[in-house]
Amino acid sequence: MTDKTLAIILAGGEGTRLQPLTQFRAKPSVPFGGKYRVIDFTLSNCLHSGLRRILVLTQYKSHSLQKHLRDGWSIFNPELGEYITPVPAQMRQGNNWYQGTADAIFQNSYILERNDADNVIILSGDHIYRMDYAAMLKSHKERAADVTVACMQVPLQEAQQFGIMSTDANHKITCFAEKPESPDACTDAPDKALASMGIYVFSKQLLIDVLAADNLQTRSSHDFGKDILPALIKTHRVYGHRFGESKGRVSADNYWRDVGTIDSYYQANMDLLKSIPPLDLYQNDWSIRSYQSQTPPARAVPGSSGNEGIFINSILSGGTIISGANVANSVLAQNVFIDDGSMVENSVIFDNVRIGKHVRLNKCIIDKHVSVPNGECIGYDAVKDKERFMVTESGIVVVPRGYSFNNNS
Repeated sequence: MTDKTLAIILAGGEGTRLQPLTQFRAKPSVPFGGKYRVIDFTLSNCLHSGLRRILVLTQYKSHSLQKHLRDGWSIFNPELGEYITPVPAQMRQGNNWYQGTADAIFQNSYILERNDADNVIILSGDHIYRMDYAAMLKSHKERAADVTVACMQVPLQEAQQFGIMSTDANHKITCFAEKPESPDACTDAPDKALASMGIYVFSKQLLIDVLAADNLQTRSSHDFGKDILPALIKTHRVYGHRFGESKGRVSADNYWRDVGTIDSYYQANMDLLKSIPPLDLYQNDWSIRSYQSQTPPARAVPGSSGNEGIFINSILSGGTIISGANVANSVLAQNVFIDDGSMVENSVIFDNVRIGKHVRLNKCIIDKHVSVPNGECIGYDAVKDKERFMVTESGIVVVPRGYSFNNNS
């Protein structure tokens, strides 16, 4: 069934809550886990699920994302009808940029109309998870559904952040509310609610028709969760597909994270460091693909003082050198250099960061191309940190890309 399915990845969001990490890049292209970009998880799911026709709808600061797609994902053969194609916003249906998730696809209706797919699977490019979409497509076909919505249980106290649904005994959706003030609990779990994951399978012609009709509604926000789904459940066969319950090829770790805030992004990175990570990156037949630059191996070496380079419970990517420094509970990307006598703990360091001697970093995210001078201390004095950097409520300090300590100290 996957060969008759078109995948559309929504990857145009600003990611305002991820500032300053999204100052120069779209949210799906934010680095993650030392060697990946956020969008790599959705693209890898497509790859392993047998989806070979993929459109990536871009808009906001898309250069970094498009470069990553070119360098890391030019893997399909167009002569066989396979492709991963970035589609920039083009104002084909009026004078506005994308006004919502549904409008983003409506403005590209011409692509749907000339595509021979039977079904369309709509995905988000800014979530961290592993999922076999083929199992969801199989469920969609077996139920003769018009629409299938991927869903998962979330704690009731967090449910206001999601689109919440209710289903009957056959998984048919009977009610859908986007970010309700008083979300309904699951009948089988009173402390949880059934939340949409923002993953939808539509019969192609139905999708074309409902988007055209929604475009005529002047009061619509042109959003799937707010407008499209609540209307469709009254007139069509709309079913829920529970995440992790189908017998797909991917192991059921049931991990899904919207890394839409600095705190959630930081925590998702820290999750990778747990003794048994809730997200298994080591399943050999469901690897997460990304662009691999040619870097030498990471290493820990003695520093100029004779101190040994030591790392504890950390992720080290290619080209990284720990020279007489200590690193603990941290995620280090490529080509990071940490000099003698420094201590880096509970931190996420992006590519091409140089950390000088006797530096102390705790609970920091340091973006690319930053040189931290000798003796610098970040993450220990919140008042001082807030004078220079963005600090979250939980105390995560973010040093933006290319920050110059010489001009801003």
